[in-house]
Amino acid sequence: MSDRTPADRFLDAAIDLLRQIRDEEAESVTAAGTLLADTVADGGRLFAFGAGHSSLAAQDLVYRAGGLALMNLLAVPGVVGVDVMPATLGSALERVDGLAGVVLDSSPLRAGDALIIVSLSGRNALPVEMAMKARERGVRVIGVTSVAYAAQTTSRHSSGTFLKDHCDLVLDSRIAVGDAELTLDNVPAPFAPASTVVTSALLQSVVATAAAVLADRGIEPPLLRSGNVDGGHEWNARIMDEYGDRIFYRH
Repeated sequence: MSDRTPADRFLDAAIDLLRQIRDEEAESVTAAGTLLADTVADGGRLFAFGAGHSSLAAQDLVYRAGGLALMNLLAVPGVVGVDVMPATLGSALERVDGLAGVVLDSSPLRAGDALIIVSLSGRNALPVEMAMKARERGVRVIGVTSVAYAAQTTSRHSSGTFLKDHCDLVLDSRIAVGDAELTLDNVPAPFAPASTVVTSALLQSVVATAAAVLADRGIEPPLLRSGNVDGGHEWNARIMDEYGDRIFYRH
């Protein structure tokens, strides 16, 4: 009998996935980081969106110590978290046709901006339409998804397409369909999802790339510092003053 605990097995699975995206998504990460850097350098704004638990990775980019101050959350009420009651409403809203267009029409997104859309399955109407309609507006779209879903599930959008089909760049999280890494003979369902840790790491690697690309071009990356270190608040105030017209979460 193996002496590896479920915790050991889960952490090993997560580490294996991180190694896989490090080795196999390196070119896409570089391209995505460069796209963000280009957007910043050209005066554009940065946005991130995710629905349900996919929103966790998107929120991790926003107002983040060590992150880009220009990254804004594109929020859809009832969709970005599990605080809506009942929680199943959020899942239902992801499947509503036309919602993405309404959201974009009332958002500050404009041509020249960049939008990161996080959707593990990439199959629901909301992320698919958001990518389609954002690109129609001249917004560059980075999709973060598990491409395996497109091969093993069906689309829930009327076009029959997935998020990956409507992006300028796609980052494949390599998460297996069902998002559960462990099984046990005496547990009736697979368990221990790894999508949040993997997707967050994937996106932070993109942000790290963007910061380095900007620095290589002689542009100070608009990074935030922790408010819990001396001088952090003063640093952040300077960055927010300099880039205030491109930061929307403070208004």
